[in-house]
Amino acid sequence: MTSAVVTGFKGGIGAATASAFEAAGFTVIGIDVDDDPGATFGALDRLDALVCAHGISGRRLGDGPVDACTQEAWDAVLDANLRSVFVYCKHAVPLLRAAGGGAIVTVSSVLGLVGGDEDFATHAYAASKAGVVGLTRAMAATYAKDGIRCNVVCPGLIETPMSRRAQDDSRIRARLAELQPLTGDFGTPEDVAQAALYLATAPFVTGAVLTVDGGWTAR
Repeated sequence: MTSAVVTGFKGGIGAATASAFEAAGFTVIGIDVDDDPGATFGALDRLDALVCAHGISGRRLGDGPVDACTQEAWDAVLDANLRSVFVYCKHAVPLLRAAGGGAIVTVSSVLGLVGGDEDFATHAYAASKAGVVGLTRAMAATYAKDGIRCNVVCPGLIETPMSRRAQDDSRIRARLAELQPLTGDFGTPEDVAQAALYLATAPFVTGAVLTVDGGWTAR
């Protein structure tokens, strides 16, 4: 039985990812913010894939440009979005190695690749997501010899509960044709889930950074 752990599985991208993996024949073990990763991974006999699909926005905590970002926001966002990925991967790698290989897929953001303007100037969030890209590619190089493929998805604006502020902002909606010219609209959680499923099952792909952003980073 092929098994996958999906983090952040209770909503948004995580829920869509769990559904996509189940439809593809995986047995999915979901982890959310209140779960103990040590207990969850410790209960597994086998692991074939880990998808880190969780994350938070720190705007309500005071995330913003460096000169305005609060220490509370910086610490909370880096902990939730980057340190947690390290912890999950630390638990997953021995199980993937024991299985003879497998996949780690992380979810970053376009803001981990390019700078955001005044509408997207959340620097703790950007730093955390850039860190996810760097961590994933470093793992890809290190664990290739173990048959562990590590890839990262970088979504643009996706219609999820976390992006509600952007969805309700008429200024940002008016910019969608510029930001994501492919559709001029928000992407769907399923768009990201299908990208994660591809990366988890592509046997000759590792260290890839796959943008799912409607053309945001192609400009």
